[in-house]
Amino acid sequence: MTQKIVMLQPIGAEQEGIIKSLLPDGFSLSAVKGRTPDDLKAGIADADYAVWWDLPVTADIIAAAPRIKLFHKWGVGVDNIDMEACRARGIRIARTTGSNAVPVAEATVGLMIAIARRIVQAHIATVAGGWPKNEVWRNSILVSGKTVGILGLGAIGKGVAKRLCGFDCTILYHNRTRLAEAEEQALGVQYRPLDVMLAECDILSLNCPLSPETAGLINAQRLGLMKKGALLVNVARGGIVVESDLVEALKSGHLAGAAVDVFDQEPPPSDHPLLHMDNVICTPHTASTAYENSRRSVGHWLGNILRAHKGEEIPAQDLVL
Repeated sequence: MTQKIVMLQPIGAEQEGIIKSLLPDGFSLSAVKGRTPDDLKAGIADADYAVWWDLPVTADIIAAAPRIKLFHKWGVGVDNIDMEACRARGIRIARTTGSNAVPVAEATVGLMIAIARRIVQAHIATVAGGWPKNEVWRNSILVSGKTVGILGLGAIGKGVAKRLCGFDCTILYHNRTRLAEAEEQALGVQYRPLDVMLAECDILSLNCPLSPETAGLINAQRLGLMKKGALLVNVARGGIVVESDLVEALKSGHLAGAAVDVFDQEPPPSDHPLLHMDNVICTPHTASTAYENSRRSVGHWLGNILRAHKGEEIPAQDLVL
């Protein structure tokens, strides 16, 4: 019998074509038609496997899937699925560990440079008829030679560290588990307790997962520990930062700028303060999305679905439940 894979998010024709070109024999593909919970329930009703990324998979959606065997995250963060509901049903959960590390690491460093040198703001002013050379000069800093703190040194954080080595940065990190000394030396990174790292860094890069331990971790108190004029880049999850506290730190000038790819609510409401600040760059959760990486990441999660179908082991780094 054909095994049905459903994408729990609408996809375009080009993306559908890439997935279908890699689809193993005996599998079919469909995608939900909209983004509401009812759309997801309808799409998953007769599915054997489901792939999700941005839209939350709640207990109600899981209950609407009597045949489901595996939920696979297209990405790594599993904060937006009800794991207890899956556990109660014996449904497995997996993720594409490392498959998007390169695009996210590149985007992280790109956003650092863009906010440090005010590239987006300069573009907006120039195409509007201005020529803001002095303003850009006055508000620009170099990434080169700065102290960068990386919160979360998994595959993405390590990718950021490797790319920053070419900028002669001092690279600090905080992670739930400290690396072995040999790996620290190979990456050129130095471990710090979180609050110490925040006080020392000129640029803070958030590259950790959202979990009960990291939710609201970067709040007013911790933002206050950072240097006046420091920059923050968040390509991780919106919930790691208390957004209202970040807004106040930016308004007061304590932080000079921020680049934000992720929000508490996605898409954010049109009146969200971060969307209307001239010292902030906002992008629509696209750090992980690079066309050239598509076949690699699709092949990753399809491979795990095929393993599950055959009764084979899913790699330990990918298996969540």
